[in-house]
Amino acid sequence: MPRLDARTRATLIGHGLAVILLGLLLGFPYALVIQGSLAGSERAWRMAHLEGVLIALGPRAAAWLRRALIVTAYGNLAGAALGAASGERGLAPAGPAANLVVYLLFLAAVVAVLGGLGIAAIGAFRAARAE
Repeated sequence: MPRLDARTRATLIGHGLAVILLGLLLGFPYALVIQGSLAGSERAWRMAHLEGVLIALGPRAAAWLRRALIVTAYGNLAGAALGAASGERGLAPAGPAANLVVYLLFLAAVVAVLGGLGIAAIGAFRAARAE
């Protein structure tokens, strides 16, 4: 599996965190507009506040996304920890048992993240269509 180089990985993480941080900061003028302390369009400030992370999901899809991201996080963590402890890499569904468990944990994480990203993409496209 190709890996992102350290610079690309750091850049993507940095930009993702910057978008979240900027969205949070834009919540302050949004709150002021809601309170009437700042003139402006409530709708426009709400969009500025949420645009970077806005996806439109119903309750069932949101629950599946939440589960998928949790499985991804813990599957990767547990697979990596067990792999490090046992010396197994989990690259194939084969024995010994520790290797098979590492493989299954990583497989669960990959399936979950692909499903979760699919759900998030559908929600993002729905949000874009709604605007």
